[in-house]
Amino acid sequence: MSTLRFRALEIAIDRAPVKVSPPSSKISDYFGINVFNKEAMQKHLPREAYKAVMAAIEHGVQVERSMADLVALGMKDWASSKGCTHYTHWFQPLTGLTAEKHDSFFEVSDGKAIEHFSGNALAQQEPDASSFPSGGIRNTFEARGYTAWDPSSPAFIIESASGKTLCIPTIFVSYTGETLDYKAPLLKALHVLDKAAVDVCQLFDKDVNKVHATLGVEQEYFLVDTSMLNSRPDLLITGRTLFGHSPAKGQQLEDHYFGSIPERVYAFMLDFETEAYKLGIPLKTRHNEVAPSQFECAPVFEEINLAVDHNALLMDLMEKVAKRHHFKVLLHEKPYAGINGSGKHNNWSLSTNTGKNLLSPGSTPKSNLMFLTFFVNTIRAVYEHADLLRASIASASNDHRLGANEAPPAIMSIFLGRQLTNILNEIVEMVPEKKMTADEKTALKLNIGKIPEILLDNTDRNRTSPFAFTGNKFEFRAVGSSANCSNAMMVLNTIVASQLRHFKNEVDKLMEKGDKKDEAILKVLRQYIVESKNILFEGNGYSEEWKAEAKKRGLSNVQTTPPALDAYVSKKSVKLFDELEIFNHREIEARHEIMLETYIKKIQIEARVMGDLVVNHIIPAALKYQTVLSSNVESLTRIGMKQDVYATQVDMITEISEHVTTIKLKVNEMIEARKKANKIENVRDKAVAYCDEVRSYFDIIRYHVDKLEMIIDDEMWPIAKYRELVNIR
Repeated sequence: MSTLRFRALEIAIDRAPVKVSPPSSKISDYFGINVFNKEAMQKHLPREAYKAVMAAIEHGVQVERSMADLVALGMKDWASSKGCTHYTHWFQPLTGLTAEKHDSFFEVSDGKAIEHFSGNALAQQEPDASSFPSGGIRNTFEARGYTAWDPSSPAFIIESASGKTLCIPTIFVSYTGETLDYKAPLLKALHVLDKAAVDVCQLFDKDVNKVHATLGVEQEYFLVDTSMLNSRPDLLITGRTLFGHSPAKGQQLEDHYFGSIPERVYAFMLDFETEAYKLGIPLKTRHNEVAPSQFECAPVFEEINLAVDHNALLMDLMEKVAKRHHFKVLLHEKPYAGINGSGKHNNWSLSTNTGKNLLSPGSTPKSNLMFLTFFVNTIRAVYEHADLLRASIASASNDHRLGANEAPPAIMSIFLGRQLTNILNEIVEMVPEKKMTADEKTALKLNIGKIPEILLDNTDRNRTSPFAFTGNKFEFRAVGSSANCSNAMMVLNTIVASQLRHFKNEVDKLMEKGDKKDEAILKVLRQYIVESKNILFEGNGYSEEWKAEAKKRGLSNVQTTPPALDAYVSKKSVKLFDELEIFNHREIEARHEIMLETYIKKIQIEARVMGDLVVNHIIPAALKYQTVLSSNVESLTRIGMKQDVYATQVDMITEISEHVTTIKLKVNEMIEARKKANKIENVRDKAVAYCDEVRSYFDIIRYHVDKLEMIIDDEMWPIAKYRELVNIR
């Protein structure tokens, strides 16, 4: 292994940037050229087929099979003109990755080869549902499942060195109708939110008949040279380093953030951005992040379903392009201990068909009352379902990140900034439970009218807040970098939809009792502000004081994934999902089981890799160096040297023995804990055992291995060190 390490270093140091040549100096010349977008549809579809697809996109109208045949014909002609010979239904199963099964356009008719693509093939395919995570919904003898076309997300073409494939975004369901993917529940949540938000908007603006949830995803990631990756089995297999002493220089000088982008990295960025632009992914930003070898890219806002598809596609694209540049993209939330982890900040907002951002203050008291309505209802939704929101971002990898090095803590709280907090306080103080006087109404309208003075850059930022208002949107910072963000967005849109429904019902009841509309709205908002105040926090989320204060406020602080996931199957959540028809009881139980099983497998793999590395690489290297020291002591003894001359060597021999003994003992105990956990049948109890019993050995073993790294001769150390992993450009 040490030979591999130094060979990897040589290769990494000698790497030259790969030359990248975009199709044009203007991004607009090639943006979306591999997307079956409106322009392509207008060119290749008959007018009635184009109208049918647009009706499906804009109003959710089902595309009839006769129209699907016409769409398939036009889509095939477009794809063939681009060089495609195959098509696939592109979907997002609960593996956390995208999936695809390729079929050719080739068919035989009357002994002749033809190119054919039917409406049936466009609308539906039949992958093996039992081979994907299903939580027991699909067994091996009940394998059938279906992928179904999602017209609201445009088809696209994936290019490789060997060919091109038409990809059709789809949902994935079982034979019996249960959802088995990330997209279908998100689409349901967006539909429910649209209806609930339109109903509330109608209180202010009768022209609003459509509300879109929008999303901008900031994707953080690390890069490591592939040769260095191959010298670290833990990083290669688990996505994170299970061992590694902190380097002398990490991120403490704060010189990497927004620094000059290394040339090799710049070439990689240019390459994957070019491919992303071809696929209509509107990337806007690229830069160095805080940690060494950490970077970020971010697109402009899009409708959520499309934004989620684009992010899943982007992650896959980055991985493929990275190979051309001899890089590996690390999307794990915490690949290196002691330096910043990576998140996927989800910037969420709501916009209407009239062009109004519902989370942006307007120029009049009326429009600002509309803003306050959606603003306060979002706060109330997060307060009411904080545990479910925490569950939506829970994973084995995100557990390492939350609460460490600029990542938000596991405690769900909301940061608003001083001005908005003050305005909410003023509303509570100014609006009485009784009917308002004319003076009170005037004062309140004047107060609401001041909101436009709060500009986008007039609200401070709080990196320790998991859910922060940042001017005209909420930023959900707790989402992990490797996650499919549709899960968090499904939950957020569901809880906001439920809250808006509840708000509308309460306002209607007050109006039926004789309250004027504005009075009714403000009474309900005041009630929500008072009831939700415990979720609002402006300070340092890392402090011990906040943990104590959060406990007093009744806010949960669930540090690990298994107990966090319990929120999915609480009576409250099951009722929520059932009432809004997002999941039935069977579906949510299945998802809970899948997430627990995924957690178990992740920890299990890490434990196995750790045991293998320790027994087959770390301990042998330690013993080999110990033998060198022992030989040195024997030589000095033979020539009559006094004991104090080689006392240091003896101390080192003793120290190595102590670390090796402890490491082997703890690895054996960890293996026994794993065997014991594997005998547990209940998946929740098994996950807890892996979390509390098996995982508890990781830090102990790591501590002693990292101590050995600082003792053993550098040339004998078998695996690449942190200084080599994070500083090789």
